[in-house]
Amino acid sequence: MGMAFNFWVQFALVLLAILIGIRKGGVALGLIGGLGVAALTFLFRASPSEPPIAVMLIILAVVTASATLQVAGGLDYLVQLAERLLRANPRYVTILAPLCTFTLTMMVGTGHAVYALLPVIADVALRTKQRPERPMAVSSVAAQMGITASPVAAAVTTFLAFSAKAGQPVSLFDILKITIPAGIAGVIVAALWSMKRGRELYEDPAFLKKLEDPEFKKSLDVSVTTLDKKLPATAKVAVALFFTGVLSIVVIALDGDFMKLGLLPKGEGGKPIPLTTVVQFVMLAFGAFILFVSKAKAYEISKASVFNAGMIAVVSIFGIAWMSDTFVMANKPFLVEKIKAMVQFAPWTFGLAMFAVSAFVKSQAATLTIMIPFGYALGLPSTLMLGLMPASYAYFFFCFYPSDLAAINMDRTGTTKIGSWLLNHSFMIPGFIGVGTSTVVAYLLSRVAF
Repeated sequence: MGMAFNFWVQFALVLLAILIGIRKGGVALGLIGGLGVAALTFLFRASPSEPPIAVMLIILAVVTASATLQVAGGLDYLVQLAERLLRANPRYVTILAPLCTFTLTMMVGTGHAVYALLPVIADVALRTKQRPERPMAVSSVAAQMGITASPVAAAVTTFLAFSAKAGQPVSLFDILKITIPAGIAGVIVAALWSMKRGRELYEDPAFLKKLEDPEFKKSLDVSVTTLDKKLPATAKVAVALFFTGVLSIVVIALDGDFMKLGLLPKGEGGKPIPLTTVVQFVMLAFGAFILFVSKAKAYEISKASVFNAGMIAVVSIFGIAWMSDTFVMANKPFLVEKIKAMVQFAPWTFGLAMFAVSAFVKSQAATLTIMIPFGYALGLPSTLMLGLMPASYAYFFFCFYPSDLAAINMDRTGTTKIGSWLLNHSFMIPGFIGVGTSTVVAYLLSRVAF
């Protein structure tokens, strides 16, 4: 009884800290998470776990390189390529737009790259008299789904780090061969559903009512495009260098798994250098190459939107994941005793738990940092949790993520919306379809592959 009471009090404390952090926003999640660690340590005599240093350093390295690419004009160049594709095939914008945002995230490792493309997607839909909600909502969801399919995303490298630490290592190739096809399948199914959602734009009473306002009608005549933006001459070179860095990481990972070329020297004790360490110095190195070639100003990198969003993620993960891991380790015997039988009987229920955590924690890396140690404590193998990895994205549920809010604001017609009952927003059904489909596909693939 005493152990159970202690557990539920600590659980309430952790949940309260997460809810307050979310309500405050920004770095508050990390700060309040640190307060939670202090409370668990001093009030409940729990021993603090190790903070997720490797995950934080990976995010720092990748975000710094991505921000350098942004300042060098590389992200704008990628967005322009996507816009050309969409404007050349406007009838299929609801299918092509989410595939573009998924691919963009997969290539650069962050869903924050989507902001420049969202107004273009809305404009292409508007020009062809299609309901902008259809491509906008699924494109925002697809941008976040691409994180688990990116070789340089924090969520993927988090999984690598924890699986190695637990003595059940999975390789980068193991992760991507599951998450890429599963993610694409989820995006396509969600996009196909979205093609006929809602009324046609010029049959929607709410939109027709707005058209009675001359100012609103005039605002729709303004075209939004990135194609007229002049890019630095080195933008293409910056993109080539960034992807050379990503490709280098993939090649080094494959070398360790298949080719055995010995590209890296051995580390301490003759053991291979961990891929999580390789990601850090390779991305910083190629960020430096981009800096030299583009002559970008260092102070501009620290002001880039990608850099700011990444630093908030680092602080959030530092506090909230540290607090959650401390809670799990302090209550491991109780958790194993009460939950292990259920999870082993129906392993997929762990995916539901991960989905529920992600609905409150606005980061897939943070969700995995919380849940993977919990999974190992329950005796779950790495390959099983890999099959449930897409379920780490559920922060579309409450519609408070920046890309969702941006999609709402950038749809000038007002069809992409939160809804009057909070949960009846534009992203709910595409999110459930996309994440649900990708999780089922990933789970089935993992059962076949391992």
